[in-house]
Amino acid sequence: MLWTYPSGAGSRNRRGAVHAARCLPVLVTTIALGAPSIDLSKAKVVDLTHPFDDQTLYWPTSPSSFELKRLSFGETPGGWFYASNSLCTPEHGGTHLDAPIHFDKDGKTIDQIPPRQLIAPGVVIDVSAKAAADPDYRLSLEDLRSWEQLHGNVPAGAIVLLRTGWGKRWPQRKQYLGDDTPGDASKLHFPSYGKESAEHLVRQRHVAALGVDTASIDYGASRDFIVHRIASAAGVPGLENLANLDQVPMLGAWIIALPMKIAGGSGGPLRIVAVVSPGGARH
Repeated sequence: MLWTYPSGAGSRNRRGAVHAARCLPVLVTTIALGAPSIDLSKAKVVDLTHPFDDQTLYWPTSPSSFELKRLSFGETPGGWFYASNSLCTPEHGGTHLDAPIHFDKDGKTIDQIPPRQLIAPGVVIDVSAKAAADPDYRLSLEDLRSWEQLHGNVPAGAIVLLRTGWGKRWPQRKQYLGDDTPGDASKLHFPSYGKESAEHLVRQRHVAALGVDTASIDYGASRDFIVHRIASAAGVPGLENLANLDQVPMLGAWIIALPMKIAGGSGGPLRIVAVVSPGGARH
């Protein structure tokens, strides 16, 4: 089976929308750059999802965390084995998706996001060296322009994944969040997107989603959550707490980011993978 990039994948219907007719010329010229066909029988699948368990990290002010409660486990009266659990989790924790309504009262809920928007070519931008030197580092417009000088413009409709190196710190709370004070989110330190780079990606490049291997698409010390607000206003979901971004090439992978379909939800648990062609990826 071969995947190719559909002409309308970058289309959106909210303000700041990208319509298929406008987007098509860009997509046609960037197929070879960011979205090669992939033979699924030979492709490598990289899991970008942290498991949900008793170590899953949530925002410090979250009133609860992940809970898996055993309902049944063992042999039934009929003689066969049977297992069943119930689970409880806040929407925003672990590897999860932020729906636009999370920071925009008129934004789409998680069940309203088209699956087409969440299956798209991936673009990885690596700032791990700069983040290692500055835990409050934010992707700058200069970083983004330097990346585009080397690789070409970020394709419309792409899912952008920011690699900071923080994924390797999971699930050590203090190392990952920068602070482990219970119930206090005022002392957090971790890298993420900056305002100008987010505006460029969302408003000029018309990306489908912004992902990062930290707890938020805003850096830890943010007080105004401007990146969330920019993305949500444009109908762009955030993909947070991603794993294994060091195994995804800068270009050439397809990203499948499908969350739990919660009616009316502002976010939810996400299973996200990268599909990488053995010969088509560009590091």
